[in-house]
This record gives sequence, structure tokens and C-alpha cells, in this order.
Amino acid sequence: MSDATNDDDAPAPTGAVDRLVVTGTPGTGKTTATDVLAAERSVEVVHLNDLIREEGLYTERDEERDSLVADLDAVEANLGDWTGVVDSHLAHYLDADRVAVLRCRPDVLEKRLIERGEGEASARENRESEALDVILGEAVERFGPDRVYEIDTTDRDPDEVATELGRVLDGDREPSAGEVDFVEYL
Repeated sequence: MSDATNDDDAPAPTGAVDRLVVTGTPGTGKTTATDVLAAERSVEVVHLNDLIREEGLYTERDEERDSLVADLDAVEANLGDWTGVVDSHLAHYLDADRVAVLRCRPDVLEKRLIERGEGEASARENRESEALDVILGEAVERFGPDRVYEIDTTDRDPDEVATELGRVLDGDREPSAGEVDFVEYL
């Protein structure tokens, strides 16, 4: 997999960009919001988890978590020189111009995951991950704070989230890493 895109000498892109990754803990609304974004605009959206499953871009199955272990080098090779929007809890591992990190209050996130059939252990693990800012931290470490945009989805409907994603894509929103804080839910 290629190196991080946060070159200290390169300024963060301004204006509209070609490549946006939408990431976040499972259950934050990535797929729903990017589906709305795709319906509203002529932008290609790749649901990375579907691509990994459909194209066999994984190295093994984690039986305990009932999930696939993605082969990120194979994912990058499959995507090639992509443009558009890619969504997944793994999307921040891809090269991109900007990263939108969808966030959700941990108690609401856990409830969403259980309602969609996740096991209680998995839902609890994801709740804790969200409270600890795990994905946000990884995104900021890889891309720097000037390329990362947090969007709290807790009390927003998918149309509102898609609008915010469009603003990130168009360069009409300021970077916002570190604005959402759920540590009190630990």
C-alpha cells in the first residue's frame, strides 16, 4: 500500500476535489449518506466493504467477529487511479484528497448496531471505539488535521449528512478534526 498522503510540504487542497473517502465506526451512516449523495449528484460512490466481499479482496475471515480481513494492497490495485467517493470504516487507509469521518454518539451507535443484527459484543466494541475516537485518530495521523472533516450524524437525517459531504467534496466546509467529543461515554 502506498505511503500516507499528508506531505508536510504540500498544502491541503482547496476548492472541489476528485477523491473523498467517507469513514467512521460501523453504524455511523456512511453507506446511507453516500447513497443519498450519489442520487443527488453525478458522483461515483464505491461501497468498499461490498467491493472487498464481491471481488475477494481479503486475506481471511475473522470468525470471532464474523468479518473479513481486507487485503488493502489488493483493494488499492483494484481501485486503481480512482475518483469519486469511497465509503467504509477502512476508507481512511486509501489515498484521497479529503477524509470525512462520520461520528455518532456511542449509546446511539450501539443501539443502531444491535437493531441491524450485530452481536452485543461487536456493538459494545464499536461503541468503545467511537468514544475513543479511534478512526478519527487514524485519519488525522495519516492525513493531518487540514484534510479531515468530522460530521456528527447523531441527530441528523441522511439528507443532511449527504449535504455536509457535498460541502466537503466542494471545498465549502472547513476542516474540523477534533470538534466531536464522546469521551464521557467510556
